[in-house]
Amino acid sequence: MAVKYLALTVLCIAFVNSEETPKNKLELSQVCLGCICEAASGCNTTIGCQGDICGPFHITWGYWADGGKPTLNGQPNTDNNAYANCVNDPFCAAKAVTGYMEKYSQDCNADGQINCDDYARIHYLGGYGCSGQLEKKYEAGYVNCRNSFPSQ
Repeated sequence: MAVKYLALTVLCIAFVNSEETPKNKLELSQVCLGCICEAASGCNTTIGCQGDICGPFHITWGYWADGGKPTLNGQPNTDNNAYANCVNDPFCAAKAVTGYMEKYSQDCNADGQINCDDYARIHYLGGYGCSGQLEKKYEAGYVNCRNSFPSQ
């Protein structure tokens, strides 16, 4: 189980790492994005849409919109398929997550710093009320991943 878990995390991180992205002011690292992806879906890049939640990061249309409506290959964000195409692609979905974090960045756990623990909470609980309780499976997935990368 641990090998599968680490393999999925590495896969997700490799997807995110393979695209040139400037390091943003939030220090949202590839490891952090990978752990959020791991917590959301096991970083399943073939999950598709299930109801109104799509892709390996489990992103809704509203989250994608708040994340800046990134798109694939210059597709207009007004195209009916732009949301699903983006959030089902790990590179584009990571851009949406990064945009969402830039918009809603805050210290959710009141530890005096904004880091991946906060981003994981914001991702799951939303930009408002991120101090609430995480669902146990999501929290365990995130913590297990984070603990696999102690320097993060």
